[in-house]
Amino acid sequence: MNYFEFYDIPEAFLLDEKALKNKYYQLSREFHPDFYANESEQKQQEILQLSTQNTNAYRTLIDTDLRMQYILKEYGLLEEGKNELPSDFLMEMMELNEELMELEFNFDADKLHEIGEKSNGITAQLDNDILPTLQRYPDLHGVTKEEALQEIKTYYLKKKYLLRIKETLSKFAARS
Repeated sequence: MNYFEFYDIPEAFLLDEKALKNKYYQLSREFHPDFYANESEQKQQEILQLSTQNTNAYRTLIDTDLRMQYILKEYGLLEEGKNELPSDFLMEMMELNEELMELEFNFDADKLHEIGEKSNGITAQLDNDILPTLQRYPDLHGVTKEEALQEIKTYYLKKKYLLRIKETLSKFAARS
């Protein structure tokens, strides 16, 4: 059973996190192993599995990135080695990576700040561009679910790429 079905909520990229938390706590109480101590070994195992599934579902669905990754994987859209990014984005990232390599040899705090601002700006633009699709999903008008999922997949992969750049920036910042 997938996590959305487990929580009896519609599949969505944007969730009511308070309602999700309430459902998690409700199921945590319902499936707490201590309440089943006098049950059969089989029933105790079943409850333990449900309790574990509840925890895993909550950890996945409460985190925006993990939720996105989960939905994309459910549709078979995130496959190892088959996740391509648009060439224009890769060219833009190549420029940022070259600037980062220059910092390796000739550190400049102002340049580090500038690269950080660029990557933050790109991330903000990506977030802004995808928001309407995330808000409408799964009730899409004018695009198919498959098209929306492909758009979200591209966004997810770009965001992951930018996260690696930000991690590199953090390492530079820590050294300075």
